[in-house]
Amino acid sequence: MALTTVSTPGAPRAIGPYSQAVGANGFLFTAGQVGFDPATGELVDGGIAEQTERVLENLGAILHAAGVDFSSVVKTTVFLVDMADFAVMNGVYAAAFGEHRPARSTVAVAALPRGARVEIDAVAVLPS
Repeated sequence: MALTTVSTPGAPRAIGPYSQAVGANGFLFTAGQVGFDPATGELVDGGIAEQTERVLENLGAILHAAGVDFSSVVKTTVFLVDMADFAVMNGVYAAAFGEHRPARSTVAVAALPRGARVEIDAVAVLPS
């Protein structure tokens, strides 16, 4: 099985021993993305809405670098520090995905890197 790594300057660079995404067996598996601005490496200003927008921009850049977009996503996992942020995150998420509805899990976590409030990863189908 051949593995293909994906890297783009449109998303924050990996800050540890991992890739932004890996393609395997016709699927793309992204690393979890938080609301870091890829240009500065810093968490974007604002609250859950701004962070979720940046997370989805980061994911979109990774998907684009792999030759796909949100319509190819089959599964996401959302990690929230506070489930009270769910409704706002969900509104931003729904706007990004439009009519497409991948499977999704949402999990409450104790903390995320550098004070982030939301992290999202995705699995997408790659073109054949």
